[in-house]
Amino acid sequence: MSRDAPIHSWPGSYYMNTEKRWENGTLSLSRTTVRFVSSQSKETLVSFRLSRIMEIKMESSSFIFSTLTVLEEGNVKHWFGSLKPNRVVVYNVLEHFWRERLLSPSTEARGAECQPSKGRELINLVAGAQRRLEDTGRVLSHQGEQFDNMMQGLEKIDSDLGVADKLLSELESPSWWPFGKIPWKIQQEAKAEDAARAAAAAAGKGSGRNKVITSIPAVVSKGRDSDLKPGCLLVLVSSLEVRDTTCQLLHRFERNEIDEIRVHSPYEMTVRQRFIGKPDICYRFLSAKMPAVLSVLEMQYKKKMEFTGEYTAFKATPVSSPCDAEGTLLNEGLTQKCQDTELPLEVPAGELSQLQVHVLQPSVSQAEAQELKQMLMQLKNLALEAETELERQDEVLDVLTSSTDRATMHIEKHTCRIKRLL
Repeated sequence: MSRDAPIHSWPGSYYMNTEKRWENGTLSLSRTTVRFVSSQSKETLVSFRLSRIMEIKMESSSFIFSTLTVLEEGNVKHWFGSLKPNRVVVYNVLEHFWRERLLSPSTEARGAECQPSKGRELINLVAGAQRRLEDTGRVLSHQGEQFDNMMQGLEKIDSDLGVADKLLSELESPSWWPFGKIPWKIQQEAKAEDAARAAAAAAGKGSGRNKVITSIPAVVSKGRDSDLKPGCLLVLVSSLEVRDTTCQLLHRFERNEIDEIRVHSPYEMTVRQRFIGKPDICYRFLSAKMPAVLSVLEMQYKKKMEFTGEYTAFKATPVSSPCDAEGTLLNEGLTQKCQDTELPLEVPAGELSQLQVHVLQPSVSQAEAQELKQMLMQLKNLALEAETELERQDEVLDVLTSSTDRATMHIEKHTCRIKRLL
């Protein structure tokens, strides 16, 4: 059984309590496991699941200072020292993934299952599709708001062109035309109303651009890995925001300013903004909730995202857990037992054994089928809403095209009239 691909790893040393000495090697963190491998023998000195961790602390030792200790269930304490770049970075990353594992017991329960049922696998697939469709709906909604703002802008242009038409008509009138100051006052009031309407549209546009699509806790560093600190990543409709644990804004990446989003693994990525003549701004993010954000970023920044070879190798590695071996042995035993037990082609009623009843049970239970039915109905509703929104946006695009052509024609006509007056 292949191991989990490591999310992150650090060189360091591990204290072997039985031999009373320190062993150099590499401390690595995977989806569910913390592991330390010796650099000399290439053997795994210690390996334990994140769910078994009771406490993570930074302590000092009489043998070596600046150590990191991990307390496992059963009062087993593991000492790690000489961690690079430093123990604070390792502590922040380990503590983040451990805390997220504790806050998501359902995820841990699913990871602890050795052989999930077919129904549960189908439910997970449909749930993933539902999340992706919901993210698509949010992006479509933002796109619709942009179209509405464009329509408001065109309406203001039409209003301004109407005012310009009235002014040009007055200038083109003969001198004996009986007009006074009242029309000018009316025009000033109209301009004030247009300005107020434009300010309200700008405020509405700003509020729409600042809507948060999703946010996740993350371990953040600016540039290098030596300064990883707890924080959070906010995905807005028009930008990405980096904040610390007190929600203080560290940096804001505008959507059109992001040059590259490099995905190293399903739990790690870097966002870069390039400059000419000064250093680039680059932030690195590590988060157990990163897969939920990547699905949104793939739609918003599809042309700017780059998936590294490490990401491909990570996705190709199957998830393994300590119970895999037990599950394999159990399956092999059950298969051998089924092979040793000859099942007759026709079994009289009432003579089915317990093993035969287990074999004849359906792979999807009635409760799972009902849950799948409800989720599929929700998917259908989401798809219909997305289709309705797309049809509405198509109609808005047609109106925008005709309004733009009409405004262009009016501007050209007014320009000719102004030239004649000059």
